[in-house]
Amino acid sequence: MKIFKSSKEENQWMSISDLMSVLMIIFLFISIVYMRSVSQKNSQITSIAQTYEKTQVEITHDLKEEFAKNLQIWNAVLDSLTLSIRFENPEILFKVGSAELNDHFKSILDSFFPRFIQILTEPKYKEYIEEIRIEGHTSSEWYGESSPRQAYFNNMELSQDRTRKVLEYVLSQIKDEELFLWVKNKLTANGLSSSKLIYNNDRAEDQERSRRVEFKIKTNAEQQIITILEQSKSKS
Repeated sequence: MKIFKSSKEENQWMSISDLMSVLMIIFLFISIVYMRSVSQKNSQITSIAQTYEKTQVEITHDLKEEFAKNLQIWNAVLDSLTLSIRFENPEILFKVGSAELNDHFKSILDSFFPRFIQILTEPKYKEYIEEIRIEGHTSSEWYGESSPRQAYFNNMELSQDRTRKVLEYVLSQIKDEELFLWVKNKLTANGLSSSKLIYNNDRAEDQERSRRVEFKIKTNAEQQIITILEQSKSKS
């Protein structure tokens, strides 16, 4: 016995088949668009990362070249990983327990800071500089009887006062108004107390080297990547 499908059933089957085909094409199109979007986003992030790495290497090279003859005399270290110049001798920097800059440290800043800023304001770097951080660090100890917790808070107040004094001093030396405005918008004072100690090889705290001031450069690579991710979210 032959079973024949009605014309209506055949048309219904063809309609469902056509619909599935259309849905598959739409799904494929969405997948291609999505993959292309992800590829473009990844390509942008990779490009920013490469630019950041290149910029960091070049800034490090220029800082090394500029201050090669000074770093050892100043008891300073250039850290290429964090893009920072670290002044490590506490006796040169401030009086014990005081936020007042020693005259020796002022003379170092008079030589260091204008040359430091001249490098960062070069056209090849200027647009990539997001922040110039003055970081003040202390050891974990505090003179007199105090608990570790209280020592931390005392050192926090001291490190904040010291970085503010450094910021005030270097800004006061800038006479060019346009340069002053640019530096003012980039320069920040950050007192960190004993939160980032330096340790010896035996993992004991190096109290002398922990008492330091750092000038740290932060580029805008991270912000550019965040912007790309936010834009991709808003489009999805």
